[in-house]
This record gives sequence, structure tokens and C-alpha cells, in this order.
Amino acid sequence: RFHGASATAPSAADAQANREDIGVATAAEMIARYHLGGVLYFGWAGNIRSPRQVAALSNEVQRAGLGLRVPVPLLVSIDQEHGAVQRIGPPATQLPGAMGLGAASLGAGGTSVGAREAAALAGRELAALGVRQDWAPDADVNVNPANPVIGVRSFGADPEAVARLVVAQVRGYQEDVGISAAVKHFPGHGDTATDSHVGFPTISHTRAQWDTLDAPPFRAAIAAGADVVMTGHLAFPALDPSGDPATLSHPVVTGVLRGELGYEGVVTTDSLRMEGVRTKYGDDRVPVLALRAGVDLLLDPPDLGLAHRSVLAALRSGELTEERVDASVLRVLALKRRRGLLAKPYVDEEAVGRKVGTPVHRALADRLAERGTTLVVNDGTLPLRAGTGRLLVLGVDPASASGSDGPATRVLARALEAE
Repeated sequence: RFHGASATAPSAADAQANREDIGVATAAEMIARYHLGGVLYFGWAGNIRSPRQVAALSNEVQRAGLGLRVPVPLLVSIDQEHGAVQRIGPPATQLPGAMGLGAASLGAGGTSVGAREAAALAGRELAALGVRQDWAPDADVNVNPANPVIGVRSFGADPEAVARLVVAQVRGYQEDVGISAAVKHFPGHGDTATDSHVGFPTISHTRAQWDTLDAPPFRAAIAAGADVVMTGHLAFPALDPSGDPATLSHPVVTGVLRGELGYEGVVTTDSLRMEGVRTKYGDDRVPVLALRAGVDLLLDPPDLGLAHRSVLAALRSGELTEERVDASVLRVLALKRRRGLLAKPYVDEEAVGRKVGTPVHRALADRLAERGTTLVVNDGTLPLRAGTGRLLVLGVDPASASGSDGPATRVLARALEAE
């Protein structure tokens, strides 16, 4: 992560924030110092102002990586699940989130076409911005209604339905568009009452429950060729009784994910700034333990310099071997090659306006929102009648699918006009 809308010329405030956060003033300097494999964009960090600006930022990032002694394009990524978790607002197309797409699937007779269409649409717009990795879809089966961190980010509570929709999204991103999907949060974050951003959850499922409840979407995504699997910062005693978070667990990552499920792609941590992975070990140990567990990609460490020094020290001491690290580097390079980054790292900034937030895309978002609109409770308010007064529409935020410019609101407005 880094602060600012430019990789080379951030504002004075963003440059100072970078110095405090990563020890250098610009993203380009950060890339040169640490030879990063990729970056991720955040709205709170000032990375996102407009689609055209994001495309220019992505090109700056790539120029920084390709200007090094060993030139390698960077994997530019973002957490754009849509719905409750999204970084890019309008004029980019705002889509329903996972549970909305799950409802749309039920409304369409169980088909997963809408989920694939949504992923392909999202992927096309992200690719136009130079973003080649989306940290989506969420493969958690939300069997706990009190879950404070997953909830509507999940497609639903039926493992087989979630598996079908996860596969649809993986294919939409990867086969239809050519950007990487990341299924998360292995081995399953759907039955927790603790948010791993601020605490350390424990999943109490038995091994048999994991096989039938949590595992099906991940098995299906792996069979569909998912580029990336993201680990969850949670303890799962039935899979590893040590009490370590799955991100740092050799039995979970290498034993279950690699060994039992046969996954050969890139394994990434969730953000290493989250409390769930920092509760048991210090920030100096977490990157080393994650690599020892079998993880390939260290995402968003709280102290980049410390993470870098810790991994190098572990290599010098023999705690990590070059062969172990090389295996991860090869997987990441293979992903970049497979997704065309080595051949075509830059995007056409002039074309962004023709590809992002188009009328065709917005119309598809409206259709998906209409199919997914679900009546949960009716106190007699519905059906709406003319002359009943004003109607207040609430959404998670103005930029969301149900916000003031989102497809759900537009669908409702059309219904009211028809009434």
C-alpha cells in the first residue's frame, strides 16, 4: 500500500504520510527499494480519484517496476467485491454484492449466469484501469447470521450454491476477461462471531463439518483454476490444534490446501495489518512464519521495512531456504505471465472513458439488482401505492449498489414512476 494519487508526484501531505508509513516519499521509491511483486489500491490512502487517474497511476507503477535492474511488471490489485466492500465508486459501475447476486441467482431459477456476468463486467472495468488482480470472490459459506465480518459478502448459507456462484465468478474474471480472481478466506470464515480485523476468531467446526460446510466452494474454485487462494486469520483447531492462525499454519496451507486439495496456484495472506494474524506473534515473525507455512504472497504488512528485513534474516539464518522462496516467486511470475502482464503491462489511458461506467454496464447492473431485490419482511407497506407520501431509501453508503446512484435505487425509482 502507499499514499497518493500518483506514484511519482504525490501531494506534500501524501508524501509525508508515505515517509511515516513506508520510509520513502513515493510509491516509485518504495518499489525500487523493496523490489515489490505488487501494490494494492485504497480509497482511504488517496489512490482513487477518478477512473482516468487510476489508469495513469497504474502505468506509473508499471514504469517504476520496469525501470529496475531486473525489470518485472507489478501485480496491481484492489479489493473490489462490490456491495459492502468496494474501493472504486461512480462513475465506475456499481454492482450488487455477493448475497445480492445469490438472490438474483435464486430469482433466475438457480442459474449462476448473473454472477459470471457481474464478474466479467467488474473485471473489464478493472482491467481498463490497469488493475489485474481483484481480491474476490468471497468463498465463505455464511452459516452464522451473527457473523460481523462476512455477512452479505458471502453468496449465502448453502455450500453447493456458494460453490456454484464462486466458480461462476472465477470464470468471469479469469476466462472472460483475463484478470486474476482470489477466493477467500481459506479454510472458511463463514461461522465466526469475531471480526479478524480487530480480533482473533476460532472456528469450532469438526473436520466432518468443514468437509461439508466450508470446503465445497474452495474445492470447486480450485477445480475451476482459481489463480489465487487467500488465507483467513483464524484458528481452526480441527485442521490444526496448535492454535496458530490459518495464515501461519503449515498443516492448513501445505497440508490441507496444497496436499489434500491439490492446489498449485498462488496462496496469499489476507492483510497482515489485521489483528487476527498479529495476536499471537510479532510483526517481525508473521512474514517468516507465513512463508514457512507455504504462503507465496505477503499482503499489506504493517511495517514493510521490518517484513523485508525479517525475511532476509530468516534466509541468512537458514530458517527459510532460497528454494522455498524461489518456489513462491515462480508461482507469482507464472501468474503474471498467464495474465499477460509480461507482454502488455500498460493500459490505454485515453480509452478509460469508453470502457468504465458505460450505459451497457449500468443496464446490466440494473437487471442484476432487479433480479436480486428480495422482500424479507412486509408490514403492509408493499405494494407501494400512489399518493402515500415520500419514500426514504437507505443503503450502506452513497457509492454502493443500494446507494443514491446505485442500481437498486434506480430499479426502485423506475417502479415508483410506473406506479
